[in-house]
Amino acid sequence: MSSEVSLGIPELPAPDYPADVRARLETDAREVIARYPGSRSALLPLLHLVQSEEGYVTRTGIRFCAEMLELTTAEVTAVATFYTMYRRKPSGDYQVGVCTNTLCAVMGGDAIFEELREHLGVGNDETTADGKITLEHIECNAACDFAPVVMVNWEFFDNQTPESAKQLVDDLMAGREVRPTRGAPLCTYKETARILAGFPDLREGAVEATGGAGPASLAGLRLARGEAQARVVGQRGQTPEHAPPAQPPQDDADLHATPTSPSPAEHPSSHDAPRQTAESDPAHPADPVGEHAEQEEGDR
Repeated sequence: MSSEVSLGIPELPAPDYPADVRARLETDAREVIARYPGSRSALLPLLHLVQSEEGYVTRTGIRFCAEMLELTTAEVTAVATFYTMYRRKPSGDYQVGVCTNTLCAVMGGDAIFEELREHLGVGNDETTADGKITLEHIECNAACDFAPVVMVNWEFFDNQTPESAKQLVDDLMAGREVRPTRGAPLCTYKETARILAGFPDLREGAVEATGGAGPASLAGLRLARGEAQARVVGQRGQTPEHAPPAQPPQDDADLHATPTSPSPAEHPSSHDAPRQTAESDPAHPADPVGEHAEQEEGDR
């Protein structure tokens, strides 16, 4: 099968890798392809492999993947342009991603991104003049316990502030050692791409490095196990110390009474407690469905 796009329009051939680079990549590619029952399944790791060579997916890399997998360059390009982890233009040694999804954003992610943008003099998906850092927005990386989160080459830097994030990029640009909050030691983007292609992670301690749940999740786990008690939160405008505590059952009748929803003051979170009306629309009370149903039945 031809590896070139067949659209009736002649395509300029992509340049090939130097012979020694091509031979090395072919050896690595065959190792990757052998892991899959169908060669097409190896496309994602092969794209990481060619990205590890030049730091982004070039036309040469696309042609290489197409030839190794007997695909068209159009098929390879469709995949390479779909996933944001594949770069399509030269980028920095360090991909500095600021999570600006909901929780990180409200915890300070938006402010961190704006200050880094001004500090580095680059916009989203742009690289500093020295080729060290590419700044980008990133989507949620399942680390909400540690918001706001910054990732460098997909390693976590938790609980960041604008000041700590600026110090982080300054250290990277100056070549000083930087250690992630958790996980494996930091390496360059090309090295990260080779690891993502499925080759051994040779960083010291990388195998033993693990993440873990943050304080928020662990607190929830302790509550679920009965190892801790929920803090009573009062209604809006009422401080916790003024919120009346939940009353324990006084007798057998209380123990066997039909459970009811706690009042807002007794509820672990007043925002979850049932309300008779929406705070934003007090003129239209939201009565329980059952009451409405009984009233409508009586009107009939």
